[in-house]
Amino acid sequence: QVQLVESGGGLVQAGGSLRLSCAASGSISSIKAMGWYRQAPGKQRDLVASITRAGITTYVDSVKGRFTISRDNAKNTVYLQMNSLKPEDTAVYYCNAYLLTDRYSTYSNYWGQGTQVTVSS
Repeated sequence: QVQLVESGGGLVQAGGSLRLSCAASGSISSIKAMGWYRQAPGKQRDLVASITRAGITTYVDSVKGRFTISRDNAKNTVYLQMNSLKPEDTAVYYCNAYLLTDRYSTYSNYWGQGTQVTVSS
């Protein structure tokens, strides 16, 4: 059984900052990549940022220069530092991990339960 537990969401004024954390636990053999997605009301879930085990990062254009993703491989934890937040960043943020468990021989995607981020204007 694998769990991804997120924390750090909340309400912030435009221009403010928040830091999201996501810890993966359970029978994990290896995590190839971790990332953050977000879903606004009435919209699809989209990638915000991702990071591989080697530290290679990817960002959606709208957050480049404002958000920073980082990872602690020893703790199976990924972070998203969000600065200069805008109202359009308001969404439920989901943690994702592409990982291998002790039980299966193939990598699969796992998701957290989501954390609300609300940016007021």
